[in-house]
Amino acid sequence: MRYLFLIFVITPVIEMWLLITVGSYLGALPTIGLVLLTAFIGVNLLRAQGFETLWRGRRKFEEGQLPAQEIAEGIILAVCGALLLTPGFVTDLIGFSGLIPPIRRIIAQFILSRMVVASVSTSGRGGSFNATNSSGPKRNRDLDDAIEGESWDD
Repeated sequence: MRYLFLIFVITPVIEMWLLITVGSYLGALPTIGLVLLTAFIGVNLLRAQGFETLWRGRRKFEEGQLPAQEIAEGIILAVCGALLLTPGFVTDLIGFSGLIPPIRRIIAQFILSRMVVASVSTSGRGGSFNATNSSGPKRNRDLDDAIEGESWDD
């Protein structure tokens, strides 16, 4: 929690300093134009990659697989989109780095390796709940708290 506070205090200070420094070299209007240009380019890249991630997730879902990787990448893309719309060069740099597919996949894998992914499968009248470690058999996570059960429609 302490680090989150530091990020929200230090990042705007760095952004203001950088905007003032760039503005003193280029002038106010070119600096504003540069900020708007990075936002415009970022949003267009975000839209294209967001649709591509959505289609990959939908294809996996139709094949009966849990699209955990695509969901994590979608969340990363949403955060990167918010960063790209925030005025500033540091937030743009972080936002653009999340738009690079190999970097985004590494971040998504890191997030998923720390999670337990639960899936619900329904076949016929009964359904089952299944909790698995998203990182596969590499990590031996304690899943003793997983509850299995069935449900019926009345």
